[in-house]
Amino acid sequence: MPLIPPRAGGATTVDDRTSLAFMQPAANLTPQNDRPHRAGDAAFAAVFVPAPSRVNPGLGPTFNHDSCNSCHLRNGRGMPAMGPGRQRTQLLVRVSLPTGIPDHPRGAVPVPGLGLQVQDQANFGSTPEASLSLSWVEHTGQYPDGASYTLRSPRVRIVPTDGSALPPNMLMSLRLPPPVFGLGLLEAVPVETLRSLEDPDDRNGDGISGRMNEVWEVATRTLVPGRFGWKANSPTLVQQSAEAYFNDMGLTTPLFPEADGTFEVSADVLQDAVFYSQSLGVPARTFLDDATVQRGEKLFRALGCEACHRETLETGAHPVEEVSWQRIHPYTDLLLHDMGPELADGRPDGAATGTEWRTPPLWGLGLTHTVLPYSGFLHDGRARSIEEAILWHGGEALAARDGFKTLSADERGAVLKFLGSL
Repeated sequence: MPLIPPRAGGATTVDDRTSLAFMQPAANLTPQNDRPHRAGDAAFAAVFVPAPSRVNPGLGPTFNHDSCNSCHLRNGRGMPAMGPGRQRTQLLVRVSLPTGIPDHPRGAVPVPGLGLQVQDQANFGSTPEASLSLSWVEHTGQYPDGASYTLRSPRVRIVPTDGSALPPNMLMSLRLPPPVFGLGLLEAVPVETLRSLEDPDDRNGDGISGRMNEVWEVATRTLVPGRFGWKANSPTLVQQSAEAYFNDMGLTTPLFPEADGTFEVSADVLQDAVFYSQSLGVPARTFLDDATVQRGEKLFRALGCEACHRETLETGAHPVEEVSWQRIHPYTDLLLHDMGPELADGRPDGAATGTEWRTPPLWGLGLTHTVLPYSGFLHDGRARSIEEAILWHGGEALAARDGFKTLSADERGAVLKFLGSL
């Protein structure tokens, strides 16, 4: 029986390995859904301006960026950039206080004057909340075979515009914009499937204890499982998109309205943007017949990476027909894992602790720098390459990282070539 090559996104998979690979509609997009996908594309590209305006009003008064595309360039990862330069701030800064009364259960406590996200841009006549600047600290290391490597970690300086001092106990977390393709498929994975992958007490003794986050769902005003965002801190694409409009661009929506109940982005436009992210295609893998890639894939599994980066998931029923009932290969379990002190931000998010991060999908990983050169890896963009991202793994992934370090140079190259083929 002939071997059927894995299709990363099931029937949504697109055979495109160019810089536009993340921008293609699902290969199985139905003719009736072509129009809403295009409407969503327009919503995603819409540049907002201060009110009053006949087109896209409502930006600010304080914000980080003025469109979805500004952070998710070509739908890929963002740049680890901050400040008023041409790139503006893409590396967002979430802040909170360790104690206090949140607005809802599992919520974060806002910082006076800054809220929960530092907005460093403002409309004419308004004042940004603070200025941000970013620097890097270099770290050198060495493999057991003597090969050397260099890592870097970020240092962020926040200066409130009003001259006030930051609370000494303020918690801070950097968040790089992640890719936006394949999200509909991940939303279509039944929660029962993800629950079946949980092992919070590590009963099987493999050192891996993934669990789902528990977050506040605004629409139902209840605590529900989270699956989107670096800490699985959003339960649905609708809420994640509305949060981005509100926190990144200062735009109100039906989920996050003005005090009087009005809003600047209609429910239809919000839904268009959501549908766009749900109906994008997933790039196909490449070099499936390459012997080095195949060797790297075997090493990836032997190292135990697949315990968190689950190769295969099945989707279930979903309102978007194209993403329903698909066999997909995202290389994620969508669960939280302790990633150790070196990657810890120390800031809880929902039920996630300060050392826990959601396993990010790896599909399309090899196209990251094809889509946007110099974009970063990991939650804060500190890793300049896939190799650096592996070397930052700790906590539950420490054994896998150490196993990678003990491989020969050829074997490490094979693992990296496999990951580059995704």
